[in-house]
Amino acid sequence: MGSRSTGTVGDRAEQKALGFLVRQGLKPVTQNFRCRSGEIDLIMLHGDCLTFVEVRYRKSTRFSPPASTVDPRKQRKIVRTAALFLSSMQRYARHTMRFDIVAISGDKDRTVEWIQDAFRPGDSSL
Repeated sequence: MGSRSTGTVGDRAEQKALGFLVRQGLKPVTQNFRCRSGEIDLIMLHGDCLTFVEVRYRKSTRFSPPASTVDPRKQRKIVRTAALFLSSMQRYARHTMRFDIVAISGDKDRTVEWIQDAFRPGDSSL
């Protein structure tokens, strides 16, 4: 069994998620937006809706499904990072916003689950 770096596996999962979402009609805005409060994997437009996407990959769902790892702490980080993105990219400030999760599982035959409106800023205060 060869070793794979987490970055490489994560990059492949993000590329798979990006391709999947583009096929669903979303348009990429940016990938891997980073700032002092965190990172957002994908930022896309779904019509007029600015969509912040967290991509999660798990080879096995035996212990937990990938989407369940986006806990309230992670949600708060994503929300804060989205706010900083909007403050630096004023042209998107009037768009409706949504927070999605793309959960990918499996090794060779990966399954993709797209959870639209997976959480809202008020949810992350729990």
